This record gives sequence, C-alpha cells and structure tokens, in this order.
Amino acid sequence: MGATRLVILFWALSAVDVALALAGARPSEVAVGALFTYDSSIGRAAQLAIELAVDDVNAEGTVLSGTKLNMVTQDSKCSGFLGTIEAFQLMEKNVVAVIGPQSSGIGHVISHVVNELHVPLLSFAATDPTLSASEYPYFLRTTISDYFQMNAVASIVDYYQWKRVTAIFVDDDYGRGGVLALGDALAAKRAKISYKAAIPPNSNLDVINDVLFRANMMESRVMVVHANPDTGMRIFSVANKLQMMTSGYVWIVTDWLAAVLGSSASRDIKDMSDIQGLIVLRQHTPESDAKNKFISKWNSLARSRNINSGLNSYGFYAYDTVWTVARAIDQFLNSGQQINFSTDPTLYDSNGSTMHLSTLKLFDGGEQMLRQLLLTNFTGVTGPVQYDSDRNLKQPNTSTSAQQLYNVVWPGGSTTTPRGWVFPNNGQPLRVGVPIKSSFKELVSGKGPDNVRGYCIDIFNAAAKLLPYPVTYQFVTIGDGTRNPIYIDIIRRVAANSLDAAVGDFAIVRNGTQLAEYTQPYIESGLVIVAPVKKATRSAWAFLKPFTLEMWCVTGALFILVGIVVWLLEHRINEEFRGPPRRQITTIFWFSFSTMFYSHRQNIVSALGRFVLIIWLFVVLIITSSYTASLTSILTVQQLETGITGLNSLISSSLPIGYQAGKFTKRYLTQNLNIPMSRLVPLNTAQEYADALNRGPKHGGVAAIVDEKPYIDIFLSNYCNFRIVGQQFTREGWGFAFQRDSPLAEDMSTAILQLSESGQLERIHDEWFSRPSCASDDDSEVGETRLGLRSFSGLFLICALICLFALVVFFTRIYWQYKQYSNFEAAGEPSAPDADSAKRQQRLSSLGSFKELIQFVDKKEEEVRRKMKRRPSDKDNQAAGSSYATSVDSA
Repeated sequence: MGATRLVILFWALSAVDVALALAGARPSEVAVGALFTYDSSIGRAAQLAIELAVDDVNAEGTVLSGTKLNMVTQDSKCSGFLGTIEAFQLMEKNVVAVIGPQSSGIGHVISHVVNELHVPLLSFAATDPTLSASEYPYFLRTTISDYFQMNAVASIVDYYQWKRVTAIFVDDDYGRGGVLALGDALAAKRAKISYKAAIPPNSNLDVINDVLFRANMMESRVMVVHANPDTGMRIFSVANKLQMMTSGYVWIVTDWLAAVLGSSASRDIKDMSDIQGLIVLRQHTPESDAKNKFISKWNSLARSRNINSGLNSYGFYAYDTVWTVARAIDQFLNSGQQINFSTDPTLYDSNGSTMHLSTLKLFDGGEQMLRQLLLTNFTGVTGPVQYDSDRNLKQPNTSTSAQQLYNVVWPGGSTTTPRGWVFPNNGQPLRVGVPIKSSFKELVSGKGPDNVRGYCIDIFNAAAKLLPYPVTYQFVTIGDGTRNPIYIDIIRRVAANSLDAAVGDFAIVRNGTQLAEYTQPYIESGLVIVAPVKKATRSAWAFLKPFTLEMWCVTGALFILVGIVVWLLEHRINEEFRGPPRRQITTIFWFSFSTMFYSHRQNIVSALGRFVLIIWLFVVLIITSSYTASLTSILTVQQLETGITGLNSLISSSLPIGYQAGKFTKRYLTQNLNIPMSRLVPLNTAQEYADALNRGPKHGGVAAIVDEKPYIDIFLSNYCNFRIVGQQFTREGWGFAFQRDSPLAEDMSTAILQLSESGQLERIHDEWFSRPSCASDDDSEVGETRLGLRSFSGLFLICALICLFALVVFFTRIYWQYKQYSNFEAAGEPSAPDADSAKRQQRLSSLGSFKELIQFVDKKEEEVRRKMKRRPSDKDNQAAGSSYATSVDSA
C-alpha cells in the first residue's frame, strides 16, 4: 500500500514538473517581420497601422499573454532587388512570420524564400491573382485579390453595355496579373480587351505619351487603368495633353487611385483637375465601432508625428494582419509547440562567399503556424477575417447582381453615357468594300467610290441613318465589272483590317462568320435549282392524257359494273329496267355512263339501288374533278428538257451544273454535296446563264444552274423559258460584314430591325425588284401530272365492296324467296297415281334447276307475290273437291 502511494505521488510530481517546464518554455518575446516601402501612399498608412496593432496586441491580456510581440520592419524602397535583400535580412532574425510586401512583384520573389524556410508570408497589399497557394504554399493574402476587383470592373462595363475596353497598365507582375484577371472577367460578360497598352515600370512622360497615343488610335474609348500611384498620376497628366479626358471617353481606375486620394491630406489642385470624370474603385470596409476607434487612434498618432498623409484601406488590412499573426502565434504556443529554428542543409556558404547563407534558418514549426493562420476566424476593423481554400481573404458578399448606379458626370462634364468607342484611326471614314459585278446590277453596281448604287447600298445607307451617332464612310469598289470578284477574299480583307466593312450581296455562311462579324440578315436567301423548260406539244388526243391506260380501263369497267349491279337490283321491281333484252342492255350502258354527267333518266326505287347509286355518284364526282384539274394542267404545262426535277436528281446525274463565279455555291456543291469539280461550270452574268441553259449539256452548256434565290428571281424576270425545280435546299440570308466583335455590327443589326418593323425594308425591296413577268416559283407547273390507278385505288375498292355487298344482300333475298316460291308450287300439284307422282318429282327437279332460277329472277316481284298469295286458296279448293268425290263413290 505504501509503495503504491509513492508511485502515485511520483507521477503527480512528474506531471507538475512537466507543466512547469511547458510554462517556462513559452517565450517572453516573439519576432515577426514586416516588409514594405516606407515612403509610399500604402506604406505610410501601413506603418502607423502596424505600430498601433503591435501596441494593441501587447496591451491585450487575452492574446499572447505573457509574450511580447516584437515587430521587425524593413524598407523595401519599392525595389525588387532591395526588397529581396531586406527579406533575407529579416530571415536572419528568426522571425516566425513576415507581414508584407506591398508589391506583387516583390511578393513573387520573396515567396520562394519563405517556401524554402517555412516562414508564412502575409501580404496586406499584394493583389496579383497569380500569387496562388498552389505555387506558393506559404503565401497568405490578407487583402482582396484583384480577381474580385476586375470582376467589379467587368460588371460596370456590362452595366453600360460596352463591349470593348483598352487596358492601360504597368508592365510588371502586378499589372499583368490584374489585366489577365480583367480579360477573364470581361469574357464572362461577353466583352473583351481590344487593346493592351503596357507601360514599362518607371517610364518617363515621353514613353507614357507614346503608349497613350497608340491607345488613342484604337476604336475603344473605355480606358481601364491598373497601375501604381507614381506611374498612374503621370498617365492622367499625359492623357489631358492628348485630349483624352474630354467628352466621349470613359476612364475606370482600380483601387490604387483611391489609396492615393485617401492618403493625400493636401491635394494638388492641378492633379485633381486631371482626374475629373473618372470612375474609381475603392475597397469597402464596413462601418463599426472598432473601425472608428482605430481611425481615431491612427489620426492622433499621425498628428503627433506631423504626418500629413491620410489613412487608406490598406492601412485597415495591415492592422488586421498583425492581429491575425498574433492570434495564430497564441494558438501555436497554447498547443504546446516550441519556436525552434534549424539549419537548412541546402543553404551553405561556398568558399570565398560573404553572403552568409548559413545564417538563414528553417522555422521548424512553420507548417503548424501556417495551419493556425488558415484557421483564423475573428472580426477586425475590415470586417470578418477568414480564409478560403485558395488562402485568399473571404469576401463577405460576392453577389454579382446588378446594382443601380448613381448618375455619373463623365469626362468633359457630360452626363450622357458615352457609347464607349469610335471609329479607329482617330475617326477616319469607314472603308466599306463593295463588289462590282457585270450582272445583277439591281443589287449593287458602280463605276467608282462616288457612284455606287443598288438595293444593298440603299439598305446600308438607310440603316446608317438610324444609328444613334453619325457615321462617315467611303465605298471602296472591288472588281472590274467584267468578272465577278471572289467574295470570301473581300471578307478576308475585312478580317485583315484592309477594310472596315463589306456591303453587298454577301451571304452569311460559316466560313465567312469565322472571319468577320455579320449583321442581322436584311433579306432571306438560299440555294435553288433552275432548269430549262418547254411548252407541252399540243395533240388531238391530249384529252386522254389526264389518266393512264390502266386508269381508263378500270374506270370504264367500273362504270359497266355499277350499271349491271343497279340493273339487277331494279329489274324485278322497276319497269324502266325491263323489256326486251336489247332494250335492257341499252339501259345498262346508258344509265352507267349518263351518271358521269348526272343526266340519268331512270328512277331508282329499291333501297339497295339507291345506296349503290349514292356511293357511285360520289366516286364520279372525284373522278371528273380530278380529270378536269389534270387536263387543265396538261394543256398549260411546261416540261423539263433535262429531266432534273430537284436536288436528288441533280446529284445523281452526271450532267454539268452552272454556278455563279465568286460566290460560296462552288464550295457548297463540292464539299457539302460531293459533286465533282469536273461537273461545275462557272458563270458570271445572267446572259451567260441563259446561253448555257439554252445550249444544254449536249452542246457545251449546262443542264441546270444552282444559285441563290434573289439572283434567280432577277434572272427569271427576264428569261421566261426557265423554271425553278424542286425546293430551296439551304437557308441563309444576306448581311453586312464588319470586323470581328465590332460594336458597329450590333448597332447596324438593330437599325436593320427598325427598317423591317417600319416597313421601309419592304419598300426599298419593291423599288428595285419588280414582280417576275413570266416566271413562277410554283414548281407544280413543271412536268406532266398524269393520274394513275394508284391515286384512286382506295376509292375504287370501296365502290366495288359496296356493289358486292348489295349483290350479296339481293341474291340472299332472292334465294329465300325462290325457296318459298318452290314450296308453294309443289304444294299446289293434285294427287295422282304413282305415274303421276313420278311426273311431279321430275317437275320439281326441273324447277330447281339454274334455268328455273334465272326465270324466277326474271319474274316481276309483283307477279311472284301475287302467285304466292293465291296458292293457299287453290289448295283448299282441291281438298274440298276430293272429299266430295269420295262421298259420291261411297254412295
């Protein structure tokens, strides 16, 4: 028992010793580095903020209790080289974290150092989005990335419906990274950076002037400036001299200018006049008591030190960064971690080296410290402080919903929203290419730039007048008027900036849209086939052509069949269907064929006869109507000479095909329809069309021509012996071509829609195109239309079944009546000896023969009924006579 107590006491004392040892291991001071440029707008605000934060941390009893936070600062002097040297000097002082730098360029360099030494780097001002956690795991951004700022810029651009911007930036890591993020953000809004004006770092006014002059030559008037304070202010000074701060321009400036304005206590009047009308972004920090208290303390400290600069948003983030580090160190120490440094075996001093790389130590607890930093969660003067998986400061509100903006006074004092672009080359007239051909001059024609006219030109001129801004343009004629120009080559000239636009009969096709931007179609188009036709030869027997031979034979047989059926159904009860055989045969034929003209004189009295007649008259109506329509068509029909009736017959044949030279038709026929080049014949004019079709394949011509419908409409209005065959087999339209992403293309499309809605588009069309005087688009007039048996087979089958049904009912009734009649005949014979009985059986047999049946059918219905009614009375008389004779014999 005593031994057990001793063991327990020993373990208790050991635990106390361990606790005391751990408590004694907590350092009295922890060194943290800070690297920034002292003499800068951001640095001046950050320096006081960092000092205040250190004082507040050391005065706070709940964070780093018993441990003093020692801030070691170094001045990078806005130099990448000096900043790197200063970073090495900080590492020699065994700091557990580094706050800074404020420059993204220096941040890229130092991140490699801290990765190697496992020292977390927390930057309150390096906003370059390319400073990513995947490449620099020990880099932590404690401010807002430019990714979010550039999305805000893109939202402003989208709000005003601009599509192109010019990016003016300092050509360093900070500038390039921001512009890269801007391009991505604009692409999501279906806009783009049309020109990048890169300014080398530390450029003088002459260099900036050259860069801005080139930017001013471009069509975009929306300028996004992403620079540092020194270069940025010089940009506006030069822009003023170049008249780029006047009406029509838009300037959107990232938050660097807000930092400059915030830190400038006394503003130069001249500088302020340079920046009138700018849209400036500023980082938002929510209002709070902690923020107001910090501002008051910062201003008091600045006044005590006679500091004239003011506080900007980066000072707030620098203050919160110190608190972030302090809280992480506190959690690090509370978890029992030791602050130890060890030698990095990869760093050593070579012989004769005075760099003393061996003095740089690895922070053994760097990974644990980084983990505690990433777990940060508190509310600072900038609001909630937390970090996402990419080690960026979380945004409390990342909503992209459109907000209503206040009215803006733009450069030049204008309150009207600028359209955001002008014509390139400092407003020079648009160079509009126009194809000049030797035919189809109704569409476009001209002998020079000042004498261009036609349907397409009138549409363009009318649309240009509807634009909300004046447009100056000059036509550039392309082609000599004898041979058709290659249309795709004109579009390539637009894509190559040799032309600003192309106006004319340009079809909107796939290979063209890959090179240029087309407007809304102003006329529908599509490929059709035109072929030669000839009038049908007149013949004395033309009236027989509506029906085929089989149709005539079956129709005649059906007429006779119906006549016979009606005769059978009416013969026994209708006097008009009785008489001598010759008369009855005549009646059958007369009745049958007179129904064709509804002129039959015989009255139908039986129910079955009337039923058959009703169905037959309906059939006759269909037959006569079809015959009349077909005969009319045949008498006015035009026949195809080549046998090409549509697209399928065109492809399957081996006949030559004509097409309009210079247009996309050739590519479509060869690539889409796989028609060999050897079959294609290029043609230029409408006269060549007619000559080639008239000659035909046998005489060096073509069997058909494939072209767009507007051309064919013009062609057929002048040449009457050709017709469109088949259906239109492509769907496209004609539009005006502009350079890719040109805002003018969208505005012209809107103007074309206005022309269409007002009816002016149709009026311009009617002014240039008269209705074809001898042509018709209805291909039903091409080729004979003979009606065959197949067209009426269903109708004939129904009629035949009705006749068959009526005959079955009729003969069933006749047979039943005949049986009844036979029984009455047999019952009416008198009793006789055996010889007489045999004679009666022979008579019954003969009565049941087919001849007797036919004779019965030939009897009148009324006569049969009268005899059948008289037979019972005769039988009674015979029975009475027999009884009387028997009585006499007995007597």
